Amino acid sequence: MDSLATVIVAMLAGSLRVSTPFLFVSLGECLTEKSGRINLGNEGALVLGAMVAYATSYETGSPWCGVLAAAFAGLLLGGLHGAICSMTRINDVAMGIAFMLAGTGIAFFFGKPYVQPSAPLLPGIPFGFWLESPRFANALMVSPLFILGVAAAFALHWFFRTTRMGLRIRIVGDSQDAALALGLPINRTRLLATGCGSALAGIGGAFLSLCYPGSWNEGLSSGQGLMAVALVVFARWNPINCVYASLLFGAAGALGPSLQTVGFTWGYYLFYAAPYVVTLVVLIITAKGGQSLRGMPGQLSIGR
Repeated sequence: MDSLATVIVAMLAGSLRVSTPFLFVSLGECLTEKSGRINLGNEGALVLGAMVAYATSYETGSPWCGVLAAAFAGLLLGGLHGAICSMTRINDVAMGIAFMLAGTGIAFFFGKPYVQPSAPLLPGIPFGFWLESPRFANALMVSPLFILGVAAAFALHWFFRTTRMGLRIRIVGDSQDAALALGLPINRTRLLATGCGSALAGIGGAFLSLCYPGSWNEGLSSGQGLMAVALVVFARWNPINCVYASLLFGAAGALGPSLQTVGFTWGYYLFYAAPYVVTLVVLIITAKGGQSLRGMPGQLSIGR
């Protein structure tokens, strides 16, 4: 296999891996923002979910129990965030930063005993069976959480378009006055959306510790929860677009390791900064000429 094909296969495999936490956090943020609330605390839910998933998998011997525990931890953190933000004179963005710090702090404190132990990891699905090279066939082992994330994106798209609860969330997010006129429970709706959104972010954290890189340490996230906020803007608050945007961010994150596979080491650290560069470029492009307002829920703080 020549160098170009090697880089392409490596980037494809890396994109499928690196995009998964972006996908879950962006879907969670999309759900929350559709209700008219921004949740920067999903970065904390991501890190807390990673720690809880790894600890639960280690203690129970079941990685799927770890995934469920991560979702529950994210649900609790997001529910608390939503409850506090339902009070008067509470800023969503400031409270989100507070919960981001709280989630990461709790994870670091309770996760110290699990830095060294080895927990059972989620098995991969062999998507590279058609390749002759065992090395690249192994690289295309796809996590079941990626499949679950894509299914969740389509389910969330269907939920917003066809269900009564999805319509309520969209009304609450687009116009508080209209929601009040219809007698919709605004605070309760945003509380549920925030909690469920953080639960999805927690599953994204479970991928980091139970799939790739498959360990628990304090530097696991690298700000992926915060970058997912830019990803949602880029996706125009559409769950299906979140899949494509996540793959783009995943490909950017896989660029450095892919070039390393063919011995290209010049600018090593620059290529590893590609996801952050893409985040900056996405924010600049989407904000140009007011384009970022297209598809934005009317009640978002950044739209007021």
